[in-house]
Amino acid sequence: MYRSLDKSVIAMQRRELIQLGIVSSFLGLLGLRCSSAPKHRLPVAVATWDHGQMAVETAWRVLQQGGRLLDAVEEGVRVVEADPMVRTVGVGGYPDATGRVTLDASIMEGTGRCGAVAFLEGFVHPISVARRVMEKTPHVFLVGEGARAFALAEGFEEANLLTPESEQDWLRWKEQQGTPAPPPSNLENTNRIDADNHDTVGLLVADATGRLTGACSTSGAAFKMRGRVGDSPIIGAGLFVDDEVGAACATGWGEGVIRIAGSHLVVELMRQGDDPEVACRKAVARYRARTGDDTLQVGFLALRRDGVVGAYSLLPGFTYAVMDAAQGMQLLQAPSLLR
Repeated sequence: MYRSLDKSVIAMQRRELIQLGIVSSFLGLLGLRCSSAPKHRLPVAVATWDHGQMAVETAWRVLQQGGRLLDAVEEGVRVVEADPMVRTVGVGGYPDATGRVTLDASIMEGTGRCGAVAFLEGFVHPISVARRVMEKTPHVFLVGEGARAFALAEGFEEANLLTPESEQDWLRWKEQQGTPAPPPSNLENTNRIDADNHDTVGLLVADATGRLTGACSTSGAAFKMRGRVGDSPIIGAGLFVDDEVGAACATGWGEGVIRIAGSHLVVELMRQGDDPEVACRKAVARYRARTGDDTLQVGFLALRRDGVVGAYSLLPGFTYAVMDAAQGMQLLQAPSLLR
């Protein structure tokens, strides 16, 4: 159950959001921005969390070698998916409550083309299957057995995703939980969602002309209910990209992000004139006002088409990686609503 917020607190948060919206919209009409956010020289790549460093390095290398934007985001995410040391993405990801690893992913171009898969078992690179959905089908989203059949038909090889380390963690969790059957519906609320269990890698890339792509991949929250899908594969929640404005991705508690269409909200706030950090902060504030939650981490990362980057989270600890030609690789700490 969520903690209820005092009505006066909710009213205050709404007033703050309205005031921020009025100011930013007015400045947007004047062609101005709400803050002097640092601009990175294009091309630029940004990604969530410490493991985002390997994602942006790979994406950057693809761009420098003349590769396509889609190739850059796909290859950047594939590196993370293949690393068993990253326990919330791909191989070695935490299993669900039944001990099986299920993966979700999405990919999107700034033109609106997109593809996604969810509840996919037995394939190391769901991001590549998601791209194939976008390029080879008239659909956007394939799930479960249908996604598996499609992946096999496209020539993807099956693999065992459950590493000994993840299996041992699951067995220990099962002992502590008393082997619930079925798992409780509020299981995710008992899981810590922070730097060790943040259930996503999100990667956003802009080329030298400001064209954008983005990708997300995840194994979801540790020991989640069988069949649970979070925000990462849902276009508009975990990821949204628009060449006219910018791109955004989300991390943390997926149910909360879905309830506010978080990444789409961030992009639309940038369209109204907010710089990326302000847009991310407003999205976090809306999440908190909507859910009343102060305990489960939610964060947003945004890239504007001119190279300005911003991030914001509910709780401290959200890190993100940025890479451009002028400053090289940087690992930064996002500001947070709560201290």
